[in-house]
Amino acid sequence: MSRPGLAWKTLLGSVEDAFVCSSSVVLFCELMSAWVLTTARRTICQMVAVMDPATRRAHDAYHRLVRESAWSLDQAFVAVCRLVVRLVATEGRLVLYLDDTLFHRNGPKVEGAGVFRDAVRSTKRQVVYARGLNLVVIGVRVDPPWGGMPLCLPVAVRLHEKDGPTMPELAAQMMAELAVCLPEASFVLCGDGAYATLAGTGLERTMVVSRMRRDAALFGPPPERSGKAGRPRKRGERLDIPAKASGRLKDKDFEKVECEWRGRKATKLMWSQEVLWYRVNPDAMVRLVVVRDPTGHEPDDYFFSSDVSMSPTEIVSVYAGRWGVEISFRDAKQLVGGQEPQSWKHVGPKRAAGLSFWLYSAVWVWYLQTSGDRPSFTVQPWYPDKTTPSFTDAMAELRRTLWRERISSASAGTSLGDETLTILVEALAVAA
Repeated sequence: MSRPGLAWKTLLGSVEDAFVCSSSVVLFCELMSAWVLTTARRTICQMVAVMDPATRRAHDAYHRLVRESAWSLDQAFVAVCRLVVRLVATEGRLVLYLDDTLFHRNGPKVEGAGVFRDAVRSTKRQVVYARGLNLVVIGVRVDPPWGGMPLCLPVAVRLHEKDGPTMPELAAQMMAELAVCLPEASFVLCGDGAYATLAGTGLERTMVVSRMRRDAALFGPPPERSGKAGRPRKRGERLDIPAKASGRLKDKDFEKVECEWRGRKATKLMWSQEVLWYRVNPDAMVRLVVVRDPTGHEPDDYFFSSDVSMSPTEIVSVYAGRWGVEISFRDAKQLVGGQEPQSWKHVGPKRAAGLSFWLYSAVWVWYLQTSGDRPSFTVQPWYPDKTTPSFTDAMAELRRTLWRERISSASAGTSLGDETLTILVEALAVAA
């Protein structure tokens, strides 16, 4: 079995095909390792400061790497995507989660930035706008061996600009590329209601699970041809909108089932029906699922799947796991520091933001490969009930490995003891 440090270098080296120049690969590996080790603000200059002084280049070489060097971020994601899929090792459909997020980047000269709705700070009563990079992200669902909340590891990122393709169009582009990258895989693509229209775009080997509008215009199946002259009907009788239909349903009309809900078991009331959502997909029926809280505290929810053979429990469990993509957004911003690299020109801002998601997936891949079924992690006094590792634990463990490797090699031939080495490594591994 390879040493953890060597495994990290091997993982970084898997992106070699994304680069035109071999020297750029070396810079990339140094920058990603330094990004992990940096606990201060994650600017490129701060990353250079924690590199080995004996091997690091001038800081402008790393700025050029991000800003204008000839390499492909998409190809780098292809490499990490294959590693993630190997971890999942499923014979069924690959579950993908789709969403968009805003990386705050102030300043009129940040290439690709615009003014967009800030979903975090907006409410039903007030919409808040902010300037930044609007990113559409697709991640693979990974159920960790230790249980708990499913992970969402980003494998594709696109920048949405005001005058460019819409966010669903960008998502369709990424799905087409994933279909080429993984020719033997079939997919379940899960996104919120903003991406429901993807159900009617004919994505290759892809079924769509999403939220349905409360006022969606629904119809029954189109009737059989009558044999009379004229164009046949494309839709059946008009059905009640979901909100009205669920309002007529009593609790006894629902089936009480236990489903997976964000890494735990939950009991829900479910009712389903095959309907034609003509505006989204005029050519095929979808399965509508109405979910009701047995306690009556939460309003009814409405989900659908473009695969009518999926059971209501499967549909709800897949959608509930979508919370993992929100966790990946939070961690990429707060723990990886994806909004902090100071790059303004050319493709620099887009690459820096995308690399934060790439690094998030790479760290989790490394941790899952090296930690096993029962990983060790830190339990703080203020959180004694913690039972599963977080991304903070994965990042801290990788820092321990990298610092131990560097200190050990730098102190070869000296009397540095194991106890002293452990104290140094633990101090440096604190995740900030």
